Amino acid sequence: MSASAVEPIAAALLARGVCRTLEQLGYVSLMEFPLANGRRADILALRQTGELVIVEIKSSVADFRADRKWSAYRDFSDRLYFAVPNDFPRALIPDECGLMVADSFSAAVFRDGNTKRLNAGRRRALTMRFARIAATRLRRLIDPEAGRLD
Repeated sequence: MSASAVEPIAAALLARGVCRTLEQLGYVSLMEFPLANGRRADILALRQTGELVIVEIKSSVADFRADRKWSAYRDFSDRLYFAVPNDFPRALIPDECGLMVADSFSAAVFRDGNTKRLNAGRRRALTMRFARIAATRLRRLIDPEAGRLD
């Protein structure tokens, strides 16, 4: 199997561990969340307080270096994290971003990064979209032909 074929599998396993940890921290999460700017966040997590967090999964240094669109996610979350495997060189992650080290079972939060509070209008729009996409995905489990929002 080529390295490019392995990366999506590795990223999915890291995402599973991150989502498990986010749940323990009081968040609900959606993977592959479509944003209004046309990008897709690897994970968007919502806390009961309304806080929104985006986690960008980077399974390798090559993946990190090839993808510079992550700064476009800052306008859609209160905090932005990178989640990386244990052998990833942590010094590559920008200081203003949070850092999680993950595997397929869990993640450890190494730092929270900077908080940039969303304005009320964007928070409401994202929260409503989160709810609608979650409901649509749940419905598609029992009705795969149901309409698509994402």
